[in-house]
Amino acid sequence: MVITAELDLERVPSHIACVMDGNGRWAQSRGLPRTEGHRAGEEALFDVVEGALDIGVEWLTVYAFSTENWRRPAAEVRFLLEFNEDILLRRRDELHERGVRIRFVGRRDRRVPKRLLGLMDDATELTRHNRRMTFTIAFNYGGRAEIVDAVRAVVDAGISADRITESTIARRLYDPEMPEPDLMIRTSGEFRTSNFLLWELAYSELYFTDTAWPDFRRGDLYEAIRAYQERERRFGRVSANGAFKASTTNGDG
Repeated sequence: MVITAELDLERVPSHIACVMDGNGRWAQSRGLPRTEGHRAGEEALFDVVEGALDIGVEWLTVYAFSTENWRRPAAEVRFLLEFNEDILLRRRDELHERGVRIRFVGRRDRRVPKRLLGLMDDATELTRHNRRMTFTIAFNYGGRAEIVDAVRAVVDAGISADRITESTIARRLYDPEMPEPDLMIRTSGEFRTSNFLLWELAYSELYFTDTAWPDFRRGDLYEAIRAYQERERRFGRVSANGAFKASTTNGDG
């Protein structure tokens, strides 16, 4: 297990995004209902939040509920909606005291209960002046939906095609202030982004682990950061020493 002493604290990723995968399979492998995996995932989430705070991560974004999750069994969807309400009620003040700013990205459509939307707004307002870390929860979120909504906003603004640039789209994403993630972590042995931050992940380093989310802890977070620190981020440029390092880059040219 990696500890903070093994990290270069001058090179901690500013923004880390997490796909918290494997809750249901973790529970089923133990003969438990899938919902118990989501309960266990809460402990993992807040240990990661604390670990990120301890080393100075400025932005942490987690995939809590996707636009595709509505297709899950009705009982599980209902549990997830109620569980997220419960987490906000129990954890909001704790995060506020720790200097965490809470934000949400995703569609605010009729499928999301008004009570939950109200709790989201309350948490956002309560913590809006905090700056120690921004904790963004992607709820009813889909990367393709975000891009579609941004394009609709461009059309509604009457911007002609020849004036559209990348920044035209970026300014109309759900949170234009949110920087692109330096590192994206996905748990539970899946090797895909699953419609998460499709626009924002263009140059992010991707890290995959077999650890299911309920077993993921700050030491696992630090292991991902150590792997990130061993890579060279070139953003399409030539390596600093003029050589191509396939083993330490993300293959971006």
